Order: sequence, then structure tokens, then C-alpha cells
Amino acid sequence: MISYLNGEVASKGIDQVVIDIGGVGYGVRISAADYDLLSVGQRVKLYIYEHIREDAHDLFGFVTTGTLGLFNQLLSVKNVGPKVALAILSIGSENSIREAIAGGDVKRLQTAKGVGKRAAEQIIVELRDKVGLVSSSEAEGVVTRGGLDASDEAVQALIALGYSEYDAQMALKKSDPEAPVEDRIKQALKGNF
Repeated sequence: MISYLNGEVASKGIDQVVIDIGGVGYGVRISAADYDLLSVGQRVKLYIYEHIREDAHDLFGFVTTGTLGLFNQLLSVKNVGPKVALAILSIGSENSIREAIAGGDVKRLQTAKGVGKRAAEQIIVELRDKVGLVSSSEAEGVVTRGGLDASDEAVQALIALGYSEYDAQMALKKSDPEAPVEDRIKQALKGNF
């Protein structure tokens, strides 16, 4: 496992750099924020995440361990792979991304290539308390889905019908919480969420 690479930037491509270490060039994918910090001929130390698949061996590099840590947190979210995580890190500085997650800024996260509304909401739901900042009331609203919870009978009924917990909560988001369970389920099944 490669933990870091310490060498000279031999060249820069669109979203990657080549680091020359003892005559061997390592192609490393990096975020736009880190890309701007590097120049050809500069000696650098990049912290590495290796992504090994059957058909590829990709290296993702980061100037700081904090950015690598945020990258790993993003990877812990369901359906977020290395390329999407790197796209998220490319929309701003590490701190601005942490603030967007803690602040429930769905629109900011959606500016990353490949990140839709549901993915952005999922990232906020799973990471808002883990990014090291105090979350805002807006993020709380995304997480609580208007006060719905998994013990809600309507949520459980929708899950029994094949909805994921997340989709069930989204479907019930606009239903009247004071209405009988059957009416809330009907409202959720009719609505487009």
C-alpha cells in the first residue's frame, strides 16, 4: 500500500499530475484545488489513496492529510466512489466543503460533477456530524426530514412496500404528520418526491 509519494512534479494533465520518483513516473489524480497548488518542477509530498480494481490501479493524491481524511469520509457514503469524491473536493477548499456539509448546503454540493440532489442530501445526512464543524439548523432539517423517523409507522409501511428508508422518509416529507397513518401513506404514494 502506498501511503504517500515524495518527488518532483514531472508534468500536469487535466486532472492529474505525474510525480517523478527516482526515474519512475506515478500518475496521480488530484482535485482542482490541489492542482492549482502544484507546478512542474516543484518537489511535493502527496498523501495517497489507492483504488485498485480488476482493470485499473488508480492513485488519488492530496496535499494535506486533512483533505485525504475528508476524501475517505466521502467514500464512506453509499454510492460515492473515488471519482465523485474527488469531484466534490474540486468545488472548493477543504474547509468550504466541510462547511457546506455541516451547513446542509445541498446546492453547493450539487455543483460537483456527478452529484445530484439525492446524493448531496445523502452526503449531508451521513457526514454532517463527522466533518468536524457544528452543523446548522438547515442541515438538521435535511437529516430529520421534517421530524420523521424510522420508528414512524408510515415509514415502516413504505419500507414493507419496497422503499428504502431514505426514499420512504422523502416520500412522507410533505405529508401531514397529524393525519392518520393510512392517509399519510396514500399521500406519499401519490406524491412525486
